[in-house]
Amino acid sequence: MLFSYCLLTTVAVAQQRPVPRPGGAVPPTAPATVRPDTARTGADSLRVGVKPKGDIETTVTYQAKDSIRFNVQEKRAVLYNKASVNYGEMDLKAGVITVDYSQNLLTAEGQADSTGKVRDKPVFKDAAETYQAGRIAYNFKSKKGKISEAITQQGEGYIHAEVVKKNELNEIYGLHGRYTTCNLEHPHFYINSTKMKVVPRKNVVTGPFNLVIGDIPTPLGFLFGYFPTPGKSRASGLIIPTFGQAIDRGFYLTNGGYYWAVNEYIGARVTGSFYAGNLDATGGWGVNADMTYRKRYRYDGRLEFSYSRRPATAILGGTDLTANNNARRTIKPRTFWLSWSHTPTPRPGGGRFSANVRTGSPEYNQQNSLDVRNYLTPAFNSSISYSKQLRNLPINYAIQASQDLNTLTGTVNLTLPDVTVGVQRQNLYRLFGLPQRDLWYEQFAVDYQFTGQNRITNTEAARSLSTGLPLIGGLATSRNIPVRLNNLSPLLRNAQTNILHRFGISLGNYTVLRHLSFAPSINYSSAWYFKQLTYKYIQEAQAIRIDTVRGFYPVNNYSGSASLSTNLYGTINRRPGRKIQALRHRVAPSLSYSYSPNFYADPYYYQDPYNVSSRFSLPADVLNTSGQEFTRAQFSRFQGFAGQQPGGGQVSQLSFSLQNQVEMKVRNSNDTTGNEPFKKVSLIDGLDFSTGYNFAANAFKLAPLAGSFRTQVAQKLNILVSSSLNFYQRDSTGTLINEYLWNQPKPRLARWDNASAQLTYQFDSNRRSGQPANRAQRVAPANDPVLGNPNQPDSYVDYLDFSIPWTLNASLGALYQDPGPRIARAGITRPRSWPTVSMNVSGEIKLTDKMRVSYTSGYDFVSRRITLTQLNFFRDLHCWQITGSWTPFGPIQGFNVTIGAKSALLQDLKLNRNRTFLNR
Repeated sequence: MLFSYCLLTTVAVAQQRPVPRPGGAVPPTAPATVRPDTARTGADSLRVGVKPKGDIETTVTYQAKDSIRFNVQEKRAVLYNKASVNYGEMDLKAGVITVDYSQNLLTAEGQADSTGKVRDKPVFKDAAETYQAGRIAYNFKSKKGKISEAITQQGEGYIHAEVVKKNELNEIYGLHGRYTTCNLEHPHFYINSTKMKVVPRKNVVTGPFNLVIGDIPTPLGFLFGYFPTPGKSRASGLIIPTFGQAIDRGFYLTNGGYYWAVNEYIGARVTGSFYAGNLDATGGWGVNADMTYRKRYRYDGRLEFSYSRRPATAILGGTDLTANNNARRTIKPRTFWLSWSHTPTPRPGGGRFSANVRTGSPEYNQQNSLDVRNYLTPAFNSSISYSKQLRNLPINYAIQASQDLNTLTGTVNLTLPDVTVGVQRQNLYRLFGLPQRDLWYEQFAVDYQFTGQNRITNTEAARSLSTGLPLIGGLATSRNIPVRLNNLSPLLRNAQTNILHRFGISLGNYTVLRHLSFAPSINYSSAWYFKQLTYKYIQEAQAIRIDTVRGFYPVNNYSGSASLSTNLYGTINRRPGRKIQALRHRVAPSLSYSYSPNFYADPYYYQDPYNVSSRFSLPADVLNTSGQEFTRAQFSRFQGFAGQQPGGGQVSQLSFSLQNQVEMKVRNSNDTTGNEPFKKVSLIDGLDFSTGYNFAANAFKLAPLAGSFRTQVAQKLNILVSSSLNFYQRDSTGTLINEYLWNQPKPRLARWDNASAQLTYQFDSNRRSGQPANRAQRVAPANDPVLGNPNQPDSYVDYLDFSIPWTLNASLGALYQDPGPRIARAGITRPRSWPTVSMNVSGEIKLTDKMRVSYTSGYDFVSRRITLTQLNFFRDLHCWQITGSWTPFGPIQGFNVTIGAKSALLQDLKLNRNRTFLNR
């Protein structure tokens, strides 16, 4: 159809111009256009006012840079030099285009320049399909064509063929074809086949083929080939397994299975792995199922379940002696792992459901995971929550279920449900409907929060008291209950339920003496328990029996506080023209007082160990190790319960804090417009001190002095220092004495209890002035489909920003703790003053434009050992890539090197060699 329109256009133009003799040339002017109502095969004079429909259904446009030659006798039209013909969704560009309307044939080919090089080779576009060729012959009546030296793109792949035939269904048949994902005219690699068929946006089918790399044929191939080329971003299909060998489990096939594109929102994958083992037993098997889902502007997430089955003992191993703990580790035959992440898109006024679940067998990651982070992580936290802010109401609520899993101890803590309901702060005069009169009491406000939790743990804690007295019954040491369905009853008996009501009463904020801010407040809370402990001394056994009594037992706590604070500023201004224009020092002192009653005196919360009228009474001669009577604090009725505990002794404390900040204003040397002639530079971000004095305490009334210092130097070096100083003496065993240090023979003000320092610095050879030092690095775009990752998760997927030649991140951390007095007794080692001093370094180096190396390492100055060290590298090979990781030493040493095609379409075309901490 397209080229018949060109013919009709030629006829229409010839009727308006003198007809040249055959072979005559018409110089081109503007692009010629033919409209549908001007191109008709004929007209019936009897049909007045009716326009019969012709062959042309839309506008045809053709042009040529040089000339257009018409041969009326031979019914041929030739367009020279950058010729183009456009009709609807069809577009043809070439050096020379010839239309033979006597045979309904169109041909297009390139044009040789003065050097003999062919330029402007034909490019044919038909809707979404594009063909580049050496020569094109197309019958516009039968819609069949023959293309020589064809190159076309199908999905992520490119098809090269010596000769291509295209039928009316847009299917392509190629002779001596090459299929590749390399976008070069001369590809680095390709799959070579004598015959192939292409169904656009569906698949490519070939006959016998072999792989050619760098123009070198390889014996890798098969009797036929099938390559899906879906028009959509995803398609269902088989996942080819990866072949390899593990030292401890033999040869294997891993991650083979099927990917199912359920719909445009959901993708699912099921893969399996099999290990050959040896002649006596197989090495086990595993299955993995995951589902990825995404709905734009609503939510996205991924659910994954893995199960592994392997022999309980190592079936393969070397005869060499080794000190590696992995060689002697206990193997659990059946393990599983479940992970689920769900992230909603925030919407105003809507609820938010989110999930982050990582749980399973504690031994799973140590036996199956190649991810160093999962292998070393001792604890995993999971949570599922739903929260909502009620529209037009000051009420919000959240429902959550959470779990803590410790892979070292096997402890599992489950909180289900965890319900929270909160009421935002409300002014009392509004609650009672009073009119606003700007009076002082109108600042009174109240807020409320409800929390209800049910906690289940598989750990049965040992019954113990700080008194040192023996106990009757209970466990001497804690133990874990295996998490199984047949243990549901003991797990439920170990559950703890508590409900907490908390009220916060604000009495306003008032200005005193023009510059002081005074803010009083009252706090009240009530915790509801459904069991409590009772104590009874058994004289015959000279031990204590603890019983658990069920019922309803509320625990009420209340306290009050008031604070007085202000801000003081000191400024030094300098003469204009100086680099430093001003210095400002801000001091924020705060004085607060808090009070709470003595809850120890309430027998409802604490039992009196010497009250003869109560059920529990210790004889008068039963004393503690210091020869003194036991106190109520050691016999709480809610000891070890989850939730809020009863308050302690009376508190009447006066606290003081002081915050300091120093800034300077300097001239902005980068400002050329005068809009920002100055800029602020922080010299000290914070220099803070705090302490307190409890007037109601029987001893140690003066609290330690806590101090912290933080600053940033040149937007690169971050410094954080914190410490704590104690004002009381201690004896030869390190126990504190209720005497101040300035009252001893050699008086001093305070003693360092502990201190910590953290210094971080980032070197960036390409960082510009004004950019933050800790800027995030870009990551490579994934080659995987939009939904579902048919690849095994790759630990080395991160690319680095190649605009950065090199970076170095260094951090130094140190912790100081007072070791106590010098110990003169033999056989006792004094603790270290510096238990932790370590340095960590990480960074990346860009060796070439296509190769980078990243590293991470560290050094522990206390143990004098190098910490976890890893060296990763990446090499871009255009359509291929090489990734690798090497851990040279340590308990998880090993290496992993993979070379493979970049495209997700040929993701199984790769070679991997590894020796990890799991298969050494």
